[in-house]
Amino acid sequence: MRRAVCPGSFDPVTNGHLDIVGRASRLFDEVIVGVLVNQSKSGLFTVEERIEMLREVTSSYGNVRVESFRGLLVDFCRAQRATVLIKGLRAVSDFDYELQMAQMNIGLAGVETLFMPTNPLYSFLSSSLVKDVAKWGGDVTPHVPDVVRDALKARLVPPPA
Repeated sequence: MRRAVCPGSFDPVTNGHLDIVGRASRLFDEVIVGVLVNQSKSGLFTVEERIEMLREVTSSYGNVRVESFRGLLVDFCRAQRATVLIKGLRAVSDFDYELQMAQMNIGLAGVETLFMPTNPLYSFLSSSLVKDVAKWGGDVTPHVPDVVRDALKARLVPPPA
């Protein structure tokens, strides 16, 4: 079975993330979306909330499952019996860091990294940008699934004008 991991914090998941997951689901028998548990960072959404949203928005893919992990990504890959990581690249500036990580991962555990260029529709999109726009009452509807938009509205109250 060809199994791949799409890792990230997904705080929150965006349409750019879903584009990569959907494309990966057509290339692999199984795709595991790995949600990083990082105790040194406090996210807008808990890991459990992120997993719940991801499971909802990926439910139409029969070969995608969502799991959380902590520690080394390569250890998570080993535990999932996945030999490939899928990473979306938005810009050339993403590549330097991701290349270093890919080289470390192949050296540590023989885990290959497949870089997928982001659809140009989402090349500017990041979870941080979505949160900033939502915080100020902007419309994030084109950039996130409806369940995420609703969760952002519920969580972020725009400051008074």
